[in-house]
Amino acid sequence: MPMTSRRKPQWIRGRLPSASAVSQMNRQTLARSLHTVCLHARCPNRGECAQKGNATFLILGDLCTRNCAFCAVAHGHPGALDPDEPKRVAEAVKSLNVVHAVITSVTRDDLPDGGASVFAATIAAVRGLVPHATVEVLVPDFRGCGRALETVVHAAPEVIGHNLETVPRLYGILRGGADYAVSLALLRNAKRLDPRIITKSGIMLGIGETREELRRVIGDLARIRCDVLTLGQYLQPTPDHHPVVRYLGLEEFHDLREIATREGIPQVVAGPMVRSSYHARDVLDELLSKAGRDGLR
Repeated sequence: MPMTSRRKPQWIRGRLPSASAVSQMNRQTLARSLHTVCLHARCPNRGECAQKGNATFLILGDLCTRNCAFCAVAHGHPGALDPDEPKRVAEAVKSLNVVHAVITSVTRDDLPDGGASVFAATIAAVRGLVPHATVEVLVPDFRGCGRALETVVHAAPEVIGHNLETVPRLYGILRGGADYAVSLALLRNAKRLDPRIITKSGIMLGIGETREELRRVIGDLARIRCDVLTLGQYLQPTPDHHPVVRYLGLEEFHDLREIATREGIPQVVAGPMVRSSYHARDVLDELLSKAGRDGLR
């Protein structure tokens, strides 16, 4: 890839948040002792999403058992599970008038099933209280446990996402405790367990990967029939995290979208501020519209 300046370009800008929207989102979640990725991962799009009434709920607590070099979520030794958390997530979905609920979690390597049963319970709670809402889950790798993945698949969310995050060469630097083959297998097996489920993955850019490495990862995702791929610029959340190696130009995002589309991935979203759950409902609607016209693979 051509190198660009490490100085942040003008197109890397989050929209100024609506104070009232952010306050409402915080009230609804904090009042129920809930966590969101928007806040804990310092998402640059949180202002825009709050204004639209969108949020990505973070379950299984707010402490991750891993310490990825790119992630702002705190790590440490998590406490006990909260049995009422699924119910409170569903109540927040209802009170915020969410039509597409996105649910993710910290990684819980301390739990036998990695928290899969809590994902299933949360999906069921949302279905019971807000039956018109669609559900998207962004799951950890469950350390490759097939039974844990089956638990989530059987709960029947519309979308199962798992982010590859980066290219295999950088896993040891950026994703301690993770394994590229395990992550790829999770996405492949989710589709095998239920071909109707939409699978989704995301990759950060500008963190040290090469164009050829990205091509190979995109090809891997296409071969396992991944339905949605998001490509966004990595932004260093704090000075203690892995630095940005470079900022991609806008034309590079367009080129990578074209490459992934030619490889056969049905829905590709690429841009500097794109994140895995950014405009998630719109992405799902567009994919389903394409499926209605052309059918999914």
